[in-house]
This record gives sequence, C-alpha cells and structure tokens, in this order.
Amino acid sequence: MKIFTSAEIREIDAATIRLEPVTPAGLMERAGTIFFQRLKDTLSPEKKINVFSGPGNNGGDGLVIARLLFEEGHPVRVFIVETGSAHSNEFRLNADRLERAGISPVTLADTEQFPVIARDEVIIDAIFGTGLSKPPAGVAAEVIRRINKSGAYIISVDVPSGLFCEDNSGADRDVMVRASQTITFQFPKLAFMFAGNEEQAGKWEVIDIGLHPGTISEKPSAYHYILREGVRPLLQKRRKFDHKGTFGHALIIAGRYGKAGAATLSAGAALRTGAGLVTVHTPASAVLAIQAALPEAMVSPDQGSGNVTELPDLAPYDAAGAGPGLGTDPDTANVLRRLLETTSIPLVLDADAINIMAQDKELLEIMPPNTILTPHPGEFRRLTGSDSIDYRLMEEQIAFAAKYKCILVLKGAHTSVAMPEGTVYFNSTGNPGMATGGSGDVLTGMIASLLAQGYEPADAAVAGVYLHGLAGDVALRIHSEESVIAGDILMNIGRAFRETHFNSFSMYL
Repeated sequence: MKIFTSAEIREIDAATIRLEPVTPAGLMERAGTIFFQRLKDTLSPEKKINVFSGPGNNGGDGLVIARLLFEEGHPVRVFIVETGSAHSNEFRLNADRLERAGISPVTLADTEQFPVIARDEVIIDAIFGTGLSKPPAGVAAEVIRRINKSGAYIISVDVPSGLFCEDNSGADRDVMVRASQTITFQFPKLAFMFAGNEEQAGKWEVIDIGLHPGTISEKPSAYHYILREGVRPLLQKRRKFDHKGTFGHALIIAGRYGKAGAATLSAGAALRTGAGLVTVHTPASAVLAIQAALPEAMVSPDQGSGNVTELPDLAPYDAAGAGPGLGTDPDTANVLRRLLETTSIPLVLDADAINIMAQDKELLEIMPPNTILTPHPGEFRRLTGSDSIDYRLMEEQIAFAAKYKCILVLKGAHTSVAMPEGTVYFNSTGNPGMATGGSGDVLTGMIASLLAQGYEPADAAVAGVYLHGLAGDVALRIHSEESVIAGDILMNIGRAFRETHFNSFSMYL
C-alpha cells in the first residue's frame, strides 16, 4: 500500500472529483458515511457523542458523521470551533444539512463555552485535517487541551487535530489531540509510522473511501506500507522436483563464548525460512551447543576458541549473514573486513557487524552494493553519530542507503526498509512482545535464508521483515506480550508463511 504525503492526497482527491466524476460534497458524504458505518456497530445506542468540527473540510466530514449518527438514534452534540479561518463551501453545506436534520451546533468562540463532558462519553475530533500547516493557536489550541483532559474516549477523523502528516519535529505537542483511536481515510499517514506520534494517533486503522484507483496506481510514492497483498507475490513457489540444492546454502557467521544462542537462533531461522543448507561459522567454544540445539545445521568451527578469528572459504555459499553475538574483538573486525573485501555473494549484516562498522567507518566504503544492514535505532545512530528521531531519523536512513548503495532495515514497531534509490517500506506486522533478546538474530537468519534462495536483496528485506513480524504476531496469539521470546518467533515462521500464502491461519492451528 502506498503512503502519500498530505499534498499528494489533495492531488488524488482532486483527481477523483475530476475523473469519477463526483462533487466535493459528494466525496465528503462518501467519506463520512464510510466512517459512520465503521463506527455504528461499535458504539452503543445510548452512548453520548460530542463532535468537534473545525471550519474546513475535516470539519465538514465531522458534520456528516454527526448527522448520520443522529439519524441512527445516537445522542449527539456538535461544537464548531472558531479558528479564524473561513468556513469551506462543503462545511457550510453540511452545517445546513445538520440543522435540517434537527441538530443546532454550538459555536465555540471562547473557551468559557467548552461543554462538560463525562469520562464515559465519546469525542469525535474533526477540528483539523491533513491541510494543517502550523500549530493550532487561540481558542482551537485551548479546545484541544480540554479535549485531552476530558478523559473521554477520543476518535479522530483522518488525522488527530494538531498532528502534521509528515514531519512533526517543529510541532507543538501540547496542542495535539491525543486520540484513543484514529480512523484514517484511504492511506496510512506517514506520521503514524513514528514512535513519537504514538500518543497522538492511538490505535489507528485505514478505511477505503473509494478514491480514484487509477490515479492511486499511477501516482508514484516514495513511501509504502508492507501488507500481505504486497508480500505474497514475492514468495517463490516450490516445484515437485526441487531439492535442497535448489534452495541455496546460507552461511551464518555468528557467536562467541557465551553467545552461542545468537548463532543458534539465526541459523534456526535460516532453516525455517527455507534455505536448503545452513552452515554456522562460529568459535570452537560454541560448536557443541549449536550442534546439540540444531542438528539440521552444519557447523564450520573457527580456530579461535572464544571468538571468530578467520573467514571461511566462501565458495560453497549462496549468501551470508554476519553479526549476531559476534563481539567486536579486533580479530573479528578483521574477519568482517575480509568478508566485505572478498565476497561476491549477497550479505545481511546485523548487531556486532554493525557495531564494528561504527568503530571503523572505512568499512562502509568497501561494503558491496545492496548489502542489507539491520540496525536498531541505537546501532544506526552509532553509524551516523546522530541523535535524530522519527521523521529526521528516517531522512538520515534514506540518505545513508543512497550514499552507501545499501538496503537499510531500521528495526522498530514499524520496521522501515530504505532502498538505495530512496524508497522506504514500513512494516505492518509485529508487536511489543518481540522486544526481547534474540529477536533481531532471528530476522538476520530469515533474510540470509531468502538471499540464499535467490531472492533479490530488496525482496528479501521486505519479505523477511514482514514474515518476521507476522511470526511474532502468531506467537502472541499463543502466548502474551510479556512471555514471547525469540524462540517463539522462530518456531512460528512456518505458520507465518502459511498465513501469507493462504490469508487465514485458523485452519492450521
């Protein structure tokens, strides 16, 4: 699914009005009706609803929703927040329709008119939408503060009022609605992908309001949201006469004394993701632990007893993953350098491989094109020396991928995959239960496996990230956010594949 900027969404709206054709008021009625249909089955008939509308088209959407809820029998109050801007034509049209339906809105020209709202009531926030270009001020700002203090359940229309759709680094969070739930039109908003905006967006979902499909298809976007429908076509089909040689040989360079588990998780994930053969190159001290835990994997013992000190012959391998549990010993750093200098196979680098590169930035310059890096934000900041967050961190991620011609997977709640040409893919799967040691080791093995099977690096990164998160989601159904461990993610990779192939997993439980 494409993620468009607020300016691009306005262009798509205009194209829909021009090409469908539909009037602006007709499109507003459609959006409000679909929003109402999403709400009506979840709100009990006696629930008191307070709709706060601004003077623009987001406010007009709110008026449509208020009228439809009132006609359905819900007790509804409507408050029009004066912001100093003129009322749009569609707003005025829907204000008249609301009056004819039997609701007289209350205009909030000063904060003394703010109503008393009980904690068991619902607030629908439709004050500002995607067109907001500066922080709310005056009466609107104070209304937003009082909405947040009300304790009521807050549902934002399209985007929480005060939240910019892209970059909020200069925004005033004191005057942003903190939504319990956001129901957004047609596309996720880029701002929803960033941790700093979680308190504002709340639990969000996308509803399809029927914007022109041809325009959406043809219009390019730098940002995408990874869904099952986009991943399924990437997955290779297996044929009857395929054999283990068909599916590649993955090399995992991982582990040190006391860190055999990282190597085991990574190699196990490579096997569960479908590699025909998996070999772990690891110190002698980790060999027995890995062979006991993972008899399906082969082991290439390093001469070093405590850490990796030599690079194995790469000839037998189709792809390599390096970094889990490696440590940053100078001998190990030399192994990574030789790997980058000599390899002709696809690479995925994680954890200590990235930490070694952060200590020796020259290694970035010799990194083969389309190498996949999978840092968490702390590791990425070590690479860049930056302390940026959210949108600015994404900008640095994009610049880094372009500069070093690599694929940079920045792990998080919506793990993002930045391609060398500037495209970014945000993941839709995963949950807080995956915030546990070893989860990243599993991802490294999964991506290395896909690379060994012949997937293009971009496809391996996108599919690997999605399947990894989905395996975590399946694990959550069985366990809880507190109890999921990396081994649970590993053991549910197969179920994640099945769910991706077949839509529903319930038949396989």
